Amino acid sequence: MEMSKSELEAQKQKEIMERLKIRLAKTSEELGRPLTYCSLCFGCQMNAKDSEKLEGILETIGYVKTDSEDADFLIMNTCTVRENANLRVYGRLGQLKKYKKKNPHMLIAICGCMMQESLVVEKICQSYRHVDIIFGTHNVFKLAELIEQKLNTNKMVIDIWDGTSEIVEDLPSERKYDFKCGVNIMFGCNNFCTYCIVPYVRGRERSRKPEDIIAEIKELVADGVSEVMLLGQNVNSYGKNLDEPVTFAKLLEMVEEIEGLKRIRFMTSHPKDLSDELIEVMAKSQKICKHLHLPMQSGSSKVLKDMNRNYTKESYLELAYKIKKAIPDISLTTDIIVGFPTETEEDFQETLDVVRKVRFDSAFTFIYSRRTGTPAAKMECVATEEEIKDHFNRLLKEVQEISKETCSKDQGKIMEVLVEGPDEQDDRLLTGRLSNNILVHFPGTADLIGTYQNVKLIESKGFYYIGERCQ
Repeated sequence: MEMSKSELEAQKQKEIMERLKIRLAKTSEELGRPLTYCSLCFGCQMNAKDSEKLEGILETIGYVKTDSEDADFLIMNTCTVRENANLRVYGRLGQLKKYKKKNPHMLIAICGCMMQESLVVEKICQSYRHVDIIFGTHNVFKLAELIEQKLNTNKMVIDIWDGTSEIVEDLPSERKYDFKCGVNIMFGCNNFCTYCIVPYVRGRERSRKPEDIIAEIKELVADGVSEVMLLGQNVNSYGKNLDEPVTFAKLLEMVEEIEGLKRIRFMTSHPKDLSDELIEVMAKSQKICKHLHLPMQSGSSKVLKDMNRNYTKESYLELAYKIKKAIPDISLTTDIIVGFPTETEEDFQETLDVVRKVRFDSAFTFIYSRRTGTPAAKMECVATEEEIKDHFNRLLKEVQEISKETCSKDQGKIMEVLVEGPDEQDDRLLTGRLSNNILVHFPGTADLIGTYQNVKLIESKGFYYIGERCQ
């Protein structure tokens, strides 16, 4: 059977990795120590998943992970959603120059969404000549090839793609957790919200074949994973561009059938095309977690139109009510932007109205950040900076008060928790997550990490619980 283009590419990359493994082993032997790498990741869960793939390649060719930026190989996976994120990256690159001077073996690679902007690449080429490798979001799988090119030529390697229709499967990935894992089901975005740069840097939507997704999850489950997070910029539009279209709801049903998988999460859902079929599948599922992140962004139909969100206040409320009726114990969370250029006091009141009616379990609230290259960046702002800050503070107060009430509804109950690790604030406690995504802190020992425990929710702290393990 003839290999596909993506299969040939995967084979090529594996061959390059084998060559590099031998080459780097010799360097390590000459130095009398292992070669180290440091991985810095900024931004969303899609970026985090890309970094796992990058780390998998680096581990395969012989690098050993370290938290120190003074490593033999440093890779920075960038985010460009907010413009000030770019400034932080430039600052970081400037600091890395001193490490490069000390270590002649050091290589610095920079990738991710920020690199899809031509002006950024131009600036790095001019001002940060100590960077060795620059690539974007579409060719993560080529890291080994780019390293080999750098070693062969000793010149700065730049490999930026405007877009791609290819999805290269079956390459290594270094997971952060043994027991849970993100799984890409699609890449790119077709929505073009007027405030968002993502479609320009992540490209058009392209879905993975369902059989490849299922095969990957089965392999993960066989390796000890019990919870997966299905990832996409808009999972609700999954499958539309496949040769044989498959709905996201149907994919979820296929994933649910995988033996040994205990929990299924997904993000992010766009309200404009969340189907009745998906609600029905979630309602009857035994594995899909009782949590849905449904970004609202604004409660004003006028502002939503200016944002190009393709739904109204009324249709969002109708959808939220429908979800809550079908799945009464669902935890609904959202994103809200305050201070969009066309938002007035009246528009802001509409947002508060939706927050009060839906009663979100939590909301990520942001002050609008003007992003060069998006249509909204050219819009004139109707509110003052003081008015926007006032709106933000009022919204935050409302959200926090409602969250405190909604998140305490299970106090006193015994519920199942997936134990994720030690509590960062108190090493006597463990931290775990309920199906509805709320955190629980309770006394326990490290051997419980990665297991499911029944925990009595003793006290609600607003956004998390203090619990007690049931023996």
